[in-house]
Amino acid sequence: MRDYHDEEWGVPSHDDPHLFEMLILEGAQAGLSWSTILNKRENYRRAFDGFEPARVARYSDRKVARLLDDPGIVRNRLKVRGAVTNAQAFLATQSEYGSFESYVWSWVDGTTLVNRPKTMADLPARTDLSDRLAKDLKGRGFTFVGSTIVYSFLQSVGVIDDHLVTCPWKR
Repeated sequence: MRDYHDEEWGVPSHDDPHLFEMLILEGAQAGLSWSTILNKRENYRRAFDGFEPARVARYSDRKVARLLDDPGIVRNRLKVRGAVTNAQAFLATQSEYGSFESYVWSWVDGTTLVNRPKTMADLPARTDLSDRLAKDLKGRGFTFVGSTIVYSFLQSVGVIDDHLVTCPWKR
C-alpha cells in the first residue's frame, strides 16, 4: 500500500491505458477494500489482457465465463460484464475526444485540483465534480461509475490531489 501511495496514488496520469486500468479496478473495488484489489492487480492485468480496451471490448460470453472461474480476480458477474461494457464505452469516448485522457482532464481544465485536508475525516466520498462526471459517464454507457467510485478514480489518477497536509508526499 505504501508503494502505491508513494509512487502512484495522486500522480497525474495522462496515459489512456492506465486510465482504463484504474477505471476498471475502481469499479471492481466497489464494496470491497482497495487493498483486496491492489493485491489482485497483477491477476487482473493477466486476466484482462493487460487492460487493452480494444481486446476487452470484444470479450465473448465464453471469455466472461472463463473470467468468472478465475480465482485471481473478484468473480462478480456484474463487475466482469461491466468491464466489457466499460471498454466499449471507453473506446467510444476515445473516438469522440481523441483520447480518454482529453475527456477526463477536460473536466478540470487540464489542471489537478489540489485539496489539502487536515484529517482523513475531511476527505469527501464524493463531490459535485464526481457527481457530474458520474452522470456523464453513465450517459455514455459506462457502469460501476457511481459518484463515490468516480471520486476514487479521480484521486487515483491525480485529477484530484487529496494528500493530507501532514503527508510527506509532495510532487
